[in-house]
Amino acid sequence: MKRRTALKMLAAAPWLSSVLRADEPATGPARVQMGLVIHSFWVRRDKPLAPDYPPLGDPLAFVAAAAKFGAAGIQTGIGVRDADYVQRLRQALDEHQMYLEGTAALPRTADDVSRFDDELRVAKEAGARVVRTVCMNGRRYETYDSARQFREFADQAWKSLQLAEPVAAKYAMRLAVENHKDWRVEEMLEWLNKLKSEHVGVCLDTGNSIALLEEPHEVVEAYAPWTFTTHLKDMGVAEYEDGFLLSEVPLGQGFLDLPRIIGVLRKARPELRFNLEMITRDPLRVPCLTKKYWATLGHVSGSVLAEALARVRHHSFPRPLPTVSALDHRAQLNAEAANVTASLAYAQGHLKL
Repeated sequence: MKRRTALKMLAAAPWLSSVLRADEPATGPARVQMGLVIHSFWVRRDKPLAPDYPPLGDPLAFVAAAAKFGAAGIQTGIGVRDADYVQRLRQALDEHQMYLEGTAALPRTADDVSRFDDELRVAKEAGARVVRTVCMNGRRYETYDSARQFREFADQAWKSLQLAEPVAAKYAMRLAVENHKDWRVEEMLEWLNKLKSEHVGVCLDTGNSIALLEEPHEVVEAYAPWTFTTHLKDMGVAEYEDGFLLSEVPLGQGFLDLPRIIGVLRKARPELRFNLEMITRDPLRVPCLTKKYWATLGHVSGSVLAEALARVRHHSFPRPLPTVSALDHRAQLNAEAANVTASLAYAQGHLKL
């Protein structure tokens, strides 16, 4: 994305500058039936802020910002807070008629369960009924160099899930594990069926599994019965020498069939909430033509790779995928806000959200 492109996007949303400033009122867009994931503000997380862009790490600040964007709720880390903070957070959510979903890291050991318990307790007190988590923060094809290393991860993840499940049950919380470029469908469904808990399900990310060569609409079909919450996104793809590039793009600009995805999920889970995760960043490299990529994926057939590459070629983004790293910091912040704005407008106007 070039600077002039970011400025054009801002020109299309004239109210946006007031949304971004802490000291100016904003009427904002009409309310959408969609929440915002904190990762939609990736640029603000990674770099120092410009003075007129309020930080969003504090849930109270995120509530205020999300309300100005017209969002129906937020998904963010809440942490361990005192009773006064929890009350203020609940009041802010009530004032804006917004829902709250939390995030928390799984306990790795028995000694870590008390921390996890405290985070779920506070999330429950603040009004959350869903907490999103992950088994792995990274990407398996980048993190691990052998099948043995991945098996060790899988064993640790299973122990963590067993430690977490009774805590989720204690608070009647839905613990939603994201498909986070770690598990392929058959692997994730295996431990979900083994755990067999009404309190542990899926945070369905509509784009992540593409990086593991899975057809995204088939992924939605497989996970729909287990889904507790969502990271709804659209994706652009393009070939490069070692495999393919994968990029979040504003809703409606990628190759995902979003009406089909929403229909499948609503049929399986009528009460489901849809949360936008529009991460503004350079395209991710999926090096599926390199030896290291296959270190943990040796069981996947060559035909799956062929189908994935054919899919990329068929749906190749019609122009260079957006990159932001070359922009100055303010232009990156502007582009991020414009991408969120465009996605919410598309959700409201075209997806009945």
